[in-house]
Amino acid sequence: MNISYEDAGVSIDNGNTFVEAIKPLVKETFNENVLGGIGSFSGAFAMPSGFKNPVMLAATDGVGTKLRLAIDSQKFDTIGEDLVAMCVNDLICNFATPLFFLDYYASAKLDVEVAKKVVAGITNGCKKANCALIGGETAEMPGMYHNNDFDLAGFSVGMAEKDEIDRRNFVKNGDILLALPSSGLHSNGYSLARKVLFEVQKLKFDDKIDGKNLIDILLEPTRIYVKDFLKLKPFINALAHITGGGLVENLPRVFPRGIGAIIRKHHLKTPEIFYQIGQSVEEAEMYRSFNMGVGLVMVVDPSNVGKVLENSDAYVIGEVVLNEGVVLE
Repeated sequence: MNISYEDAGVSIDNGNTFVEAIKPLVKETFNENVLGGIGSFSGAFAMPSGFKNPVMLAATDGVGTKLRLAIDSQKFDTIGEDLVAMCVNDLICNFATPLFFLDYYASAKLDVEVAKKVVAGITNGCKKANCALIGGETAEMPGMYHNNDFDLAGFSVGMAEKDEIDRRNFVKNGDILLALPSSGLHSNGYSLARKVLFEVQKLKFDDKIDGKNLIDILLEPTRIYVKDFLKLKPFINALAHITGGGLVENLPRVFPRGIGAIIRKHHLKTPEIFYQIGQSVEEAEMYRSFNMGVGLVMVVDPSNVGKVLENSDAYVIGEVVLNEGVVLE
């Protein structure tokens, strides 16, 4: 008896069908620097002009157990946007302009329709981030994954001026901290959120919070801040992407030694979902696990605060001080 690859659980035909199906979506993200198309052994991207001393930066991430909620609710149209956001929002914190993105999609068995929805989300994210989707990998691994489960990883490359990468050199005592709002939980803290909301509080996907279904709040895609960064870059000293570890652990990453911050909690515009989770979690743990409504913190010289406020939805949450760490008041 002869056994085929498909008998072992892997369909080459399905993979080919998927690649053909996503080509039009992927092409929408291309710009003049993309060389070739989808289907080669690697993606090619021409070095952009306009940089004096260019350095390439790379970031990689996944979407954590937010993916579990997408699979359980069968809502796949935005999780790809989260994947892009988690990578490009990190790049801009080193003042890198995102250039291109690649994805990795691994499953027990490739469901072409599901995978197309995921990639549509990735292309939406790439368009919001002004970066090209120049490649990816789809892997069927029935020995590693089971039933309808799959996993995602993303990789993005950006470019920055060499002397602009380390933002600690630009932060000083007296700078003002401005927050750009998050769109919700973004893609961090979902293991805790799921345990609290569904196991402890016994809520359901269609329960309402602030007039919206809980599942829609939880799957709200991570905000992409690239266009905000490109517009506000001349007025910013440093940026911190508020992900796992929250404000207290991410902000110090952009501070030089001897510098800290005071954040006024009552200034934060915290969505109701955080208060719902906070009914079962201590406040200190909330601020360590979640962004609490702040997606990105900008460190700004006092003379530039007005320009940032005029050109964004940012708001003041605190200031830089001579101290170590972040104090929440």
